[in-house]
Amino acid sequence: MKLGGLQKMTLLDFPGRVACTVFTVGCNFRCPFCHNSSLVVSPQAAELSQDAFFAFLKKRQGLLDGVAITGGEPVMHPDLPELMRRIRELGFAVKLDTNGSFPERLAAILEEGLADYVAMDIKNSREKYEQTAGLAGILPQVEQSVRLLMEGGTPFEFRTTLVDELHEPEDFTAIGAWIGGDEPYFIQGFVDSGDILAGGGRFHAADAEKAAACLEAAKAFLPKAQLRGYK
Repeated sequence: MKLGGLQKMTLLDFPGRVACTVFTVGCNFRCPFCHNSSLVVSPQAAELSQDAFFAFLKKRQGLLDGVAITGGEPVMHPDLPELMRRIRELGFAVKLDTNGSFPERLAAILEEGLADYVAMDIKNSREKYEQTAGLAGILPQVEQSVRLLMEGGTPFEFRTTLVDELHEPEDFTAIGAWIGGDEPYFIQGFVDSGDILAGGGRFHAADAEKAAACLEAAKAFLPKAQLRGYK
């Protein structure tokens, strides 16, 4: 597995933990609004060796208490469980970000107890999923991963990045009806990082009024829904 970078400390990426964030290279989705496109389309661009990553972790024992693994799509890598085991052996909790497209691998990770927290993206309503993910035929796998998390014992959240051109309030009604329950759900604001897969300027953040309408639609089924990245 190639690692594409490291954020040395975050208070936001891993709820309740002082953590670092490590980025894996490569993704099977082609979400046009992806803000880490260089990690998705340039797998040769890995810039962090595993030796350097674990040397960093050893120096941060007692200072950090968690590691968030994001991407790209971490679960596409067959050797992800070994990376997670090594992190846990150093005493760190592990948070995993995933698009939910590899349910069998996710199930094995959950069964072994390698993840202390999982954040899974819900890209859009079922009707708009393929368009938003940039990949055909992916919905059955995503639905299976949703069920795995909802029926399992690992703490988790679902989250959707709200893009003005791709989402309307009725999409969040549909998402809520799909995954509705007491689980945490976040609608997070889109940010143009300058590394957007479809190129800069095509996508924009929804304004606060639209975000509030989307939140209200989701809350009909997801009472714990919250906005993230909106004041």
